[in-house]
Amino acid sequence: MGSIIGNADASTLAFITVNKFTDHLPWYRQVLIIKRDGVVIAESTMVGWFKAICKLLEPLYDLHKARFLLATYIQCDETPIKVQSRDVPGATHKGYFWVYFDPVTGSVVFDYRPGRGQIGPMEFLNDFRGSLQTDGYAAYNIFGRDREITLLACFAHARRKFDEAKSNDKARSEYMLGAIQKLYAIERQAKTLDQDFDAIRDLRQRESLPILLEIEAWLKKNVVETLPKSAIGGAIAYTLHLWPRLIRYIEDGRYQIDNNLIENSIRPIAIGRKNYLFAGSHEAAQRAAMIYSFVGTCKQLQIDPLAWMENVLERLPYFKKNDDLSCLLPANWKKEQESKVS
Repeated sequence: MGSIIGNADASTLAFITVNKFTDHLPWYRQVLIIKRDGVVIAESTMVGWFKAICKLLEPLYDLHKARFLLATYIQCDETPIKVQSRDVPGATHKGYFWVYFDPVTGSVVFDYRPGRGQIGPMEFLNDFRGSLQTDGYAAYNIFGRDREITLLACFAHARRKFDEAKSNDKARSEYMLGAIQKLYAIERQAKTLDQDFDAIRDLRQRESLPILLEIEAWLKKNVVETLPKSAIGGAIAYTLHLWPRLIRYIEDGRYQIDNNLIENSIRPIAIGRKNYLFAGSHEAAQRAAMIYSFVGTCKQLQIDPLAWMENVLERLPYFKKNDDLSCLLPANWKKEQESKVS
C-alpha cells in the first residue's frame, strides 16, 4: 500500500488519529512513543497529516450529518472545550461541542461552535423535523415554538436536582427519588423488549403513566408548600416547568426517559480535555468534532474505529467527485464487512 498523504500510508494515519481521539494521546506524546522505536516524526508533520486527513474526510462528514438529520428523534447536549486564542498569546476561549445523537441508529454528530448560544443548534437543526430531547438549558426553548419540532426533557437531570436537595429537605427529596426509581425500574424492563417500540409504549402507558400522574399531583401540592429559593423548591419548580416534556417519553417506544446515552458519547471529551487541554484554533476544534463524530458512531455500533478509519482512508482517495460515499458511513461499512464474512 502506497502513501496517501505525504509519505504516510492509511494504517499510519488511522493509527495516530485513533490514538488521539479514542485513546486520548496528544500529538507530542505520540511523537515520543514512536521515537522509542527509532522513528522520528516531527509534531508539525503529524499535525499536517491530520489536517490532510480531515480535508479528505470532510465530504463524508457532510454526508454523515445530512443522513443524520433525516432522523425523526434525536438527543442534544453541549460540552465546553478550551480553544487557543489567536489574538492573545497564551489565552484560551471557551468554545462548545454541540453533540447530537440518534438513539435508534446509534449515529453521533459533533458540531463545534465558538459559543453556547442558541444560534448553534438553530443552524444545525434548520432542516430537522421531529422530536428533540435535551436538558433544561434555556437555549433549547426556541424549538418549543416550532410546531415541526417536539421537545422532550431528561428525567436524569430532574432526579439530580432532588438528589442535591436531600440536605435541604430529606423527606420530600427521597419521595421523589423513590418515585423516579420506580420509573427507571420499568425502563429496565423495557430494555428486555429489544426495540419492540409498540410493546415499549404499551408497557409505559400501562405501568409508568399511573406513577407519573401521582408525581404530578405531588409536585403541584408541594410547590406551594416550599420556599421557591430553597433547593427543594427549586427542584420542584424545575420539574414542573419541564413536566410536559418530561412525560412525553411514554408516547413513543423509541423515546428515552433521559439523555444518558448522549452523555456517554460526551464522556471521551472530558478525558481528552485532561490530556491535551485545548484545541489550537476554532478550525482545529471543528476538525476534532469531525473525528469525534466518526469514532463516537463507531463506538455506538461496536465497530473497531481503527479498522474503520484505515479502510476508509485506503478507499476514499479513489472516489470521484460525484460518487456515492454512503458505503463508507460506519453503519453501512459494518454491514459490508459482515457480508464479506458470511
